[in-house]
Amino acid sequence: MSPETTSVAVIGAGVVGLSTALYLLRSGQRVILFDPLPPPGGASFGNAGMISADTSVPIALPGMLPKVPGWLLDPLGPLAVRPSYFPKALPWLLKWVAAGRLPRVLAISDAMRALHRDAFACWKELLGPTHYADLIRPAGQVHVWEADKETEGAALEHRLRERQGIPSQTLGPDDLRQMFPGLSTAVKRGVLIPGNGYTVNPQRLIQTLQALFLEAGGVLLPESVMKIIPCDGRAGYDVMTNVGFHRTSRIVVAAGARAVRLLEPLGIRVPLETERGYHVMLPTSGLSLTTTISNKSRSFGVTPMEHGLRVAGTVEIAGLEAPPDERRAKALVASVRTMFPGVNVEGQSFWMGFRPSTPDSLPFLGEARSYPGLFLAVGHGHFGMTGGPPSARLLANIIAGKATGLDPQPYRPHRFG
Repeated sequence: MSPETTSVAVIGAGVVGLSTALYLLRSGQRVILFDPLPPPGGASFGNAGMISADTSVPIALPGMLPKVPGWLLDPLGPLAVRPSYFPKALPWLLKWVAAGRLPRVLAISDAMRALHRDAFACWKELLGPTHYADLIRPAGQVHVWEADKETEGAALEHRLRERQGIPSQTLGPDDLRQMFPGLSTAVKRGVLIPGNGYTVNPQRLIQTLQALFLEAGGVLLPESVMKIIPCDGRAGYDVMTNVGFHRTSRIVVAAGARAVRLLEPLGIRVPLETERGYHVMLPTSGLSLTTTISNKSRSFGVTPMEHGLRVAGTVEIAGLEAPPDERRAKALVASVRTMFPGVNVEGQSFWMGFRPSTPDSLPFLGEARSYPGLFLAVGHGHFGMTGGPPSARLLANIIAGKATGLDPQPYRPHRFG
């Protein structure tokens, strides 16, 4: 394909890639989308489904460094680093610890808030009112703790919400039992964040984006991109895939955790690590929930979906190649049974996927340095369903030369050097 027939090629058909492709298409661009898997693949399929528009707390927080030995010694802990992978992960982990210093946390939180606050509005723009009402539930989110007193982390989250004017409501034990019948007495405290929500089915949500993209005239090729090759002596890029060779004038790399493999041959080095997450699906849990619950003491979330209850979470740093450790999924089953002793876990199924994560919890959005027309849209980590659509709108406006309405500097791809 020539630059005249394809003005923008988007690599990756997850939530970020499809949202970007659809926004670009609606702005008048000609768009071709590459992905070897039918949408949704990877993290866009198996995520917790939470849309956290009113959450702006980065993953790296003060006090992380002393916890590193524990991450190495406990393979089933909420955050674990496989010892064999530790030397490769160390540069990223050091940047992560540095991002957890309080002054940096405040700046990161402000940037997260600026990006996330319009998440529901962007989903409604992309889906339209009918699909939005079918798939999205802006029903709030409850955070719970198993400690009587407020922890240091909870206090910092409260401070960040107050700083940014995000409403929340403190919940005591009686409030929690009324909201969630069957909740264990081990849960002591909670906070309701009414501005958050969830999707009833991440898979169907992404498939709906795909259908809208194709109906609007977009092209989706089921090909695996092997290399991006700058054109000799002229603008544009050649895209070599497993079965084809395509030319385009501009490219958006939205390939999630695998983006590094496409960027490194170009000399573009970004600190992008794979935070491996697990989920358990419980098809007949016996629980009737109307909001998501995030257990902050055990680092997992529970989301009611149309095909069952999804229990998701934990972080495992082990790269792309190591096989899944199903014991981590089984640990999630044990955790949800601690929180809801009467939950039915029969018919459970496990999944593992790769969160494309940056040290500062902010995505890489914008044009790559020294490569005009090559744009990055990767690194959404735990917040793909929240930050994906707003990131797509921001990047589509940058490519189309329109006003962004949002300062893009905190998300620039070369901010780590």
